[in-house]
Amino acid sequence: MIPDLLGAEAEAEFRRRWHEVQGQFVDDPRQAVHAADVLVGDVMRNLADTFARHRNSLDSQWSQGRDADTESLRRALCQYRALFHRLLST
Repeated sequence: MIPDLLGAEAEAEFRRRWHEVQGQFVDDPRQAVHAADVLVGDVMRNLADTFARHRNSLDSQWSQGRDADTESLRRALCQYRALFHRLLST
């Protein structure tokens, strides 16, 4: 199963950091834009790591000789579809 994209704690921390970035803009717009760039990069790395862990989990199951039945593969595809649509809708 694909977990929450970020997890509650990470999402709260990223939102807190975004709030700080927005607050910096009035005093130092250039630094605020730089901080936003760093923050978005951190979010993207976190998402990539989450996806890689999920993919590695599936690969590990299959490499251990566990046969994936059609229902398991259907569920995996549905989870990927949900992730795909969520990423494109944000």
